[in-house]
Amino acid sequence: DEGLFSELGFLVYRIAVQGAGATPVAVPERDFTADVDALIAAITPRTRVLFLANPNNPTGTCLPFAEVRRLHAALPSNLLLVLDAAYAEFVLAPDYEAGAALVREAGNVLMLQTFSKAYGLAGARLGYAYGPPAVVDVLDRMRGPFNVSAAAMAAGIAALADQEHLAAAVAHNAREVVALTHALTGLGLHVVPGTANFLMVSFPNGDAAAAGRALLAQGLLVRPMTGYGLSDAIRITVGTEIENRALATALAKAIT
Repeated sequence: DEGLFSELGFLVYRIAVQGAGATPVAVPERDFTADVDALIAAITPRTRVLFLANPNNPTGTCLPFAEVRRLHAALPSNLLLVLDAAYAEFVLAPDYEAGAALVREAGNVLMLQTFSKAYGLAGARLGYAYGPPAVVDVLDRMRGPFNVSAAAMAAGIAALADQEHLAAAVAHNAREVVALTHALTGLGLHVVPGTANFLMVSFPNGDAAAAGRALLAQGLLVRPMTGYGLSDAIRITVGTEIENRALATALAKAIT
């Protein structure tokens, strides 16, 4: 069996496929974005699952939902499309959908979402899958007993009730993505246009590792992209306004 995902898709997809004893197949992207035509072309009779993070981690790029529908229409009915919508709440584009409608329409789509991003519950390990009853039944039989703690469930219920906080977090992120992108491009860095709460930044002179060490010395932790084969890039999470300004200042010193 084979599992497909885009070459810069979340690293856990490869691990999950290998953990099931199947062959991981990484499909080339176009401009740091999942290539629907390439994914369709990569499907073989052995393909059982196709993972699509939308928005994608770590690039932050996003496909319009019309493209997701086009991808799904080309899939055989026995191939499961897994839509990872971990960062869906941050996307403000009118042509975007997380995937719930497609789950309801089709029998081979599973949508994943989490409380650890926009809801601010990182570490609670709380998320959910929404899919066809037959697929959910298998997941329910495979999961560990009491796999979500009572405290995490209570936190999730409270988070769902606090839509004012969610709206404020999304609005803050939208403002700070623009400001941080402007600051980083002003330093001569390349910022991949993203739709989530992070930015992937590449260094034209290739000194991403040195910059990361310099930032760490200032107490600023960024994610190196070497695990994705991008030694000249880092991923920066959008923080508070003060944190983002401190990052930009520290980066300016690190690359001069």
